[in-house]
Amino acid sequence: MRRARALAACATAGALTLTACGTGAADGGSTTLTYWLWDASQQPGYQECADDFEAANPDIDIRVEQRGWDFYWTGLTLGLVSESAPDVFTDHLNYYPEYVTRDLLLPLDAFVERDDLPMDIYEEGLADLWVGQDGNRYGLPKDWDAIGVFFNRAMADEAGLTQDELSSLEWNPRDGGTYEDAIARLTVDANGVRGDEPGFDKGNVRTYGLWMSLSPTWNHGQGQWSMYAAANGWQPTDQNPWGTEFAFDDPRFQETIAWYKGLIDKGYMPSLAAQEGVASADQFAAGNAAMVTDGSWMTGTYLGLENVEAGIAPTPIGPTGERASMFNGLADSIFAGTDHPEEAWQWVKYLASPACQRVIGEHHVVFPAITEAWEIAQERYADEGVDVTAFTDHVENGTTFLFPIAENPGAIGSLLVPAFEAVISGQQPVESFTDVNEEINALFE
Repeated sequence: MRRARALAACATAGALTLTACGTGAADGGSTTLTYWLWDASQQPGYQECADDFEAANPDIDIRVEQRGWDFYWTGLTLGLVSESAPDVFTDHLNYYPEYVTRDLLLPLDAFVERDDLPMDIYEEGLADLWVGQDGNRYGLPKDWDAIGVFFNRAMADEAGLTQDELSSLEWNPRDGGTYEDAIARLTVDANGVRGDEPGFDKGNVRTYGLWMSLSPTWNHGQGQWSMYAAANGWQPTDQNPWGTEFAFDDPRFQETIAWYKGLIDKGYMPSLAAQEGVASADQFAAGNAAMVTDGSWMTGTYLGLENVEAGIAPTPIGPTGERASMFNGLADSIFAGTDHPEEAWQWVKYLASPACQRVIGEHHVVFPAITEAWEIAQERYADEGVDVTAFTDHVENGTTFLFPIAENPGAIGSLLVPAFEAVISGQQPVESFTDVNEEINALFE
């Protein structure tokens, strides 16, 4: 049985005790660490990091295991509570607050202090996201992501929309601005009539101008509507991280969602029922969607689709006069019950180092958390003729807002997901978010 309670003492002890806490290679053998991630496209890069790490640490073997998103979290949760989880795993901001409250993650502060590890080498805000309310650090940054608009170049050309036009669209919650004009123009019914032309049949749409791209788990509207609401001046919580008052009763949020639902009512975006459980990239590839709002981590997927040439445009400029994108960042965490805390720390430290993150930058699937490393990724995209400034400009121009971190993420999601679905499907008015917001804030009283 894994020694979770003993390791809590190890994490706050000195260097000699930390080494003794793991079985490691003290007996002359080698230690095998299991490392989980969910993105198959990132596995080659992290396998290269593992190979480099093993070469420098011959007494530690890294077993990299990849599991699909849904199974990943189910398997990880079961493993954490049954003390059979991987030693190290890729962690997400949507889940780690629950793990912290259940004492399932190993605090890293003693290691960081002992090794004098700098936290200022990462993009601003990323390291702070992984400090819990108890003041302890539970992960080291590995990457960041932002939201952009992937569009079908051929469809844009047919609609008379250029890259420059799509990159300078403006949005407002009243009439949608030039952004909604483009969405309407790109929407085509079964008879070939566009959404901005007389006779458009919204009940028989062949190609939607915009796909909803809902996540299977609650993600604060990261890739769906959060960028519009933020560009409308809305912030989800009173502070971040660890806010205790949410603002889903804010008129700026509610008018944003009302506009968003209006795209469905006009036939420019699929209904909730039509798109649930359907992969957005598949719909894009099939020609059922001309544009999809999605994350930078999906760049390789959209640009790698056969028979479809995809372009990338930035999120539209909102009433604030700026664009906006949620700024999410993953981290690597250590299971509190690992038998090898010292070895696990050495691996996590390497994953977050310039050496490994430069490797990830070279593979350019995601943007690493360290500036020099994500700039490598940007250069590699440029070498392939891909312009990713729709994402990187958010970081360089400071138009990002952090993924909301708060206690009770599961309870918040259980309240907001059905509320959002009820509003989007027309079963409840947008004002119903006010009552839901009161229920959410009551969780913190």
